[in-house]
Amino acid sequence: MSEPETSGTHPGQPRPVRLRDALLRARIEAADRTGVVVDLRDAEVARLEILNDALDPLFAQVPDRIDLFDRGISQGDTPRLWIDVVAHIVMGRDKRMYRFVQDTRFGRIVLAESHDTAVIVEAVTDYVARRMVEREHAMVVPPEPKPAVALPPRRSRLWPFVFGFVLGAAALFGLAVLAALRSW
Repeated sequence: MSEPETSGTHPGQPRPVRLRDALLRARIEAADRTGVVVDLRDAEVARLEILNDALDPLFAQVPDRIDLFDRGISQGDTPRLWIDVVAHIVMGRDKRMYRFVQDTRFGRIVLAESHDTAVIVEAVTDYVARRMVEREHAMVVPPEPKPAVALPPRRSRLWPFVFGFVLGAAALFGLAVLAALRSW
């Protein structure tokens, strides 16, 4: 089939680009970019796996009864090496720098950042130790408070006054009766 020629084209000039050819080129470019992104993500995951292997001796020392830490690599748009629920390690923008971050209620804070695996292992070691101490403090049962010594109930001062008043009035009345009987 011959292509319809557009008006104003000359035999020496290139033909106008067809949409189908432009779409094919765009798909090839997108596939190339996707391949580069996948390669970068694979490199990030590989570096995180190296760090994960370097952390094995640390987590081997954590007692089995302590279940604070759930270490693993999550694969997604941004691969992460999770230390626990709130702390993880991601790769920096240059894909060679490790960033050890912790999520807090005030936002994400960077605990350590380095190209060197040993520096990050040291930071994770400090973090694990602090979390274990926090757990120990949380698990301590405070001693039961001693019950307060019950003081005898405070009696009202009105009844003794009334009783004294009545008794005094009766005594005066008795004296008055006695004096009246003697004077007769």
